[in-house]
Amino acid sequence: MFKNIIEAFKIKEVRRKIWLTLAILLVYRIGCWIPTPGIALGTFAGNVQDGGFLSIISGVSGNALANGALLALGVLPYINASIIMQLLTIAIPRLERLARHGGEEGRKKITFYTRIAALVLALAQSIGIVVSFGAASLDTSAIANPLIVGIMVVLVLTAGAMFTVWLGEKITAIGIGNGQSLLIFVGILSTAAQAISTAVVDVANDIDRIWTFGVFLAAVVVIFGFIVLIDLAERRVPVQYAKQIKGRKMYGGQSTFIPIKVNSSGVMPIIFAMAIISFPQLIVSMVSPTTAYPSYLAMGGWLYTIIVAVLILFFSYFYSQATFNPVDVSRRIQQNGGFIPGIRAGAPTAEYLTKISRRVTLFGAIFLAIIALVPALVFGFVGGGSSIVNAFSATGLIIVVSVALEFNKQLEAQLLMRNYKGFLK
Repeated sequence: MFKNIIEAFKIKEVRRKIWLTLAILLVYRIGCWIPTPGIALGTFAGNVQDGGFLSIISGVSGNALANGALLALGVLPYINASIIMQLLTIAIPRLERLARHGGEEGRKKITFYTRIAALVLALAQSIGIVVSFGAASLDTSAIANPLIVGIMVVLVLTAGAMFTVWLGEKITAIGIGNGQSLLIFVGILSTAAQAISTAVVDVANDIDRIWTFGVFLAAVVVIFGFIVLIDLAERRVPVQYAKQIKGRKMYGGQSTFIPIKVNSSGVMPIIFAMAIISFPQLIVSMVSPTTAYPSYLAMGGWLYTIIVAVLILFFSYFYSQATFNPVDVSRRIQQNGGFIPGIRAGAPTAEYLTKISRRVTLFGAIFLAIIALVPALVFGFVGGGSSIVNAFSATGLIIVVSVALEFNKQLEAQLLMRNYKGFLK
């Protein structure tokens, strides 16, 4: 990866895209520190740190929510809107036809609907945060009316979320990589850097904690390596294409394979599970902020752990069926004159691919459940504190690895496109 980055800076066009990407990311990080007018920062930060799920949201955005910044919501409204649109595309035939057969115009319409959904979610999330935190988190020194201050904060947070969406789209259009993913990537790294710097200061003040810090670093390396190993793992189903003579030319006769990734669903099942399990907590905090949420259902509770694991298993199978259709794959193989060695074409091939897909998905689901639960337990055991647990959450770890690998692939594609000399040379 570092070699690709060095080679990229030698090419003017690629170097320009990298600098543009870094400049937009810098603008985003600056916006994560500019305070929102009308917010009492001390009270607001305390509510976020005690908010359970809100503390994770703040960690993903680089502590922007705890800072009460302009871009406090980050790209999460857009990510949630994208998830909703994916589910609606599967459930509503009209949207499915628009996404699959609408071409460029269809993709533009889907993007427009996603932006509208992101705007609605950002507005709802801003209202929920202001209502749940109450008037104590608002700064009424300039304007005495809390209602007016609250409306202003809601509008500013919503505008900041949509500005973040615009920054992500600009990175995708003129930079390198997926803009929304890179914004989350930078936010997570920022939170992790702050957590590590705090841990280093603690070690400097208490030298006896150096062993705990060493165990923490070793756990991070092992977990990252495990995620990379599973993220790149795939089951390759061999496919043989028969030779066909058409006119004076012979086609086929090649051997290839169908790659079925172990973790084909990525981080989506974890996001779905966290969203569902945290929804009651957000509703309770909005309706009755003083009501204590049951400890066994709160983050880290025993029932919370079981429910999250079951939801991850369920959504892993759901997302796998939505993204991989064995019947369509079998039909395409048969139409192109191919077959899986030892398996008859048609329905037997579809059944064989379904069986393999279910087995691989089960292994990937178990992996996601382990990654979703073990890191918090490990980091909590070594005494890293809540900041360490939030910075190196399961979602954050998988997103960091996935985005880094995807960025490296796109950088390699950019280099290959510029260095390819063609058959004339």
